[in-house]
Amino acid sequence: MKLICYLSLGSPSLEQSKINAQNYIDAGCDVVEVDFPAKDPYLDSPYIQSRMAEALASCDDYSEYMKTIEAIKAKNPNANFIVLTYENTIREIGISDFIDFCKRNHLKDIICVGNTHPEVRKELISNDLLISTYVQYHLIPEEVEVAQNTNGFIYLQAKSGGKYHDEYKDLKSIIRHLREDVKISNPIYCGVGISTPDDVAMVKAAGADGAFVGSTVLKLQEKPTELKEKIVALKART
Repeated sequence: MKLICYLSLGSPSLEQSKINAQNYIDAGCDVVEVDFPAKDPYLDSPYIQSRMAEALASCDDYSEYMKTIEAIKAKNPNANFIVLTYENTIREIGISDFIDFCKRNHLKDIICVGNTHPEVRKELISNDLLISTYVQYHLIPEEVEVAQNTNGFIYLQAKSGGKYHDEYKDLKSIIRHLREDVKISNPIYCGVGISTPDDVAMVKAAGADGAFVGSTVLKLQEKPTELKEKIVALKART
């Protein structure tokens, strides 16, 4: 199972992001999730919103974010990445420029947030980029239907947050339902609330293909030794 660690690009600076990414990779993180900070990150937590705001206050030129990702990729050609971006950010960058950037750097997996401009998602898919779909723990039918037709991985909520499906009430039964009944063959990565080695072990036991870890590593970026130790401990349970 893959360990996916979230890197808040540009927070506190783009130069520091290069160092943080290297620490992630050196510690054994399988996939680095990098973001283009959004000017209106309405679906993110207040903590992530504050990180994105800090990044944009430091640099609001998206071409510099592209250069930073290219530098990280150049130094780590075998490392794997997932790109998180809002559709409005892609529109600001320019859809064609964003697609060219992804293709040039062999970035296939994209988390594209938003559904106000469906032409963005359509254009990404038509250019062979793999677009993820988020599915909540209580299995909203509309989300499951979209997941059936997506070409990218499924981002499955790992913990309930108090809402449960009438029949599938734990992560293992949810994943089994998506695999066996819904016939989803795309990778299923679980996130939201994953912060401890036991959480990672739970996701693995449930049959997922990967676990997303976010704020628990972000908050250690100024403590590189502790950061690496945390990633090693999380990775050990995959």
